[in-house]
Amino acid sequence: MTSNKTSPDEATEVRIISSLRFDPDLPSAVAQYPSQGYPEPHDSPYYLLRYHRERLLKAAVEFRWPDAIEFLQKDLAHFTQALDSFIPDRTKAWRLRLVINHQGRLCVDVHPAAIWPLQCMFIPASFGTHISLSQTFPWRLVVDTERTKPSLLTAHKTTSRDHYNAARERVGISSPADPVEVLLVNTQGEAMEGSITTVYFQERSSSDYGNKSNAQWITPPLSSGGMISASRSYALDQGFCTEQVIRVGELVHGEQCFLSNAVRGFIPAIVNLDVIKS
Repeated sequence: MTSNKTSPDEATEVRIISSLRFDPDLPSAVAQYPSQGYPEPHDSPYYLLRYHRERLLKAAVEFRWPDAIEFLQKDLAHFTQALDSFIPDRTKAWRLRLVINHQGRLCVDVHPAAIWPLQCMFIPASFGTHISLSQTFPWRLVVDTERTKPSLLTAHKTTSRDHYNAARERVGISSPADPVEVLLVNTQGEAMEGSITTVYFQERSSSDYGNKSNAQWITPPLSSGGMISASRSYALDQGFCTEQVIRVGELVHGEQCFLSNAVRGFIPAIVNLDVIKS
């Protein structure tokens, strides 16, 4: 029934999604880092579980999908039970892609998760400490060569991802395993987000700007066109960052930044203003 859908026209086919890590070792890691303010439930192997249901519900409300809203408004135990039915082996780590259509039907794509330092899943203590967690760190963050117009399909994570894929292709990213991310920029020249991550930069107005040990972190506001993100919500709730408009012209080649998503957690990166050739 078309009454369950909303504009743009792509919404007749689009589905809302959220990606996250299932890891049986996550509860023990949460217990190991109690000062990180990790949200309840602490005993769940689903990373930032509550935030994923919340972001999906916000998308369903904005798309005006009553059946999806009804499913997502049920308690967290019901949501967990639905996810559990898709896990093939609870002793292993998995990368999950939750997909919900306008009828409130849930499908979960499950793939083996790469070995990853679970300390990355928590609020970073410092840039230097995080760099030591993986040989792939720091990543490079490059700026897209074209501008992206904010829309409902950038405000929420959906199956309509051509604009993200195109940005990755333009800077030569060929695999999700590449330690490179591309920064999307809106038509006003404001940083939006990475193609698969939220971005965090040092606060420009801070007296400590450039002081690596006292960095004050900021992330673009949703008004710049980026999407609601589980890891972003976690970072904001824990006071790791504040929202501030970031103009791409303010970025400095070689400056430190952080990236985050709900599969890898928080990733240290270096801004690279030289476009990568494909």
